[in-house]
Amino acid sequence: MSLTARDLALTSLRWIDGHVDVWPIFRDARTLATVVTELARPFRNERLTAVCGVESRGFLLGGAVAVELGVGFVAIRKDGGLFPGDKVVRESEPDYRGLRHRLRLQRSSLGAADRVLMVDDWLETGSQARAVREVVEECGATWVGCAVIVDELADAARPRLGAVHSLLPARDIPPCPT
Repeated sequence: MSLTARDLALTSLRWIDGHVDVWPIFRDARTLATVVTELARPFRNERLTAVCGVESRGFLLGGAVAVELGVGFVAIRKDGGLFPGDKVVRESEPDYRGLRHRLRLQRSSLGAADRVLMVDDWLETGSQARAVREVVEECGATWVGCAVIVDELADAARPRLGAVHSLLPARDIPPCPT
């Protein structure tokens, strides 16, 4: 019997120090390949020209999904790392930990002809994804939506993100063992 991307992701997740660790998904080639294929699947006919991702897991997943879809990858960097050239910058609303992140996109990376998908591991509040959508659109590109492994987004936040495809809702992750 073949396991689905959802099953493989779910069985790879583990609890460490009260947090769900998604890194084991990257360690197993079969799991990673299946997850990447499934993240890309609903967007194959969307005429995408780029996939973007926020560092760090968004770089890995987004780059892999870009290769799967045959398009380029555009990095969204958090403050602190080297990122030459003119940038579009947004500060996110507070995330699930109450932190704001200053997100940067190289202005020359996107233009009016681009159709962009954001890929990441987890959507909690959607604050970073909304900031990414704003920088993508400021560059003149079209935001197509998001693809994530785990979706914890509240229904009220969905309209600001467009299409959201996920492999599993956070509520399906077994609770932390005590």
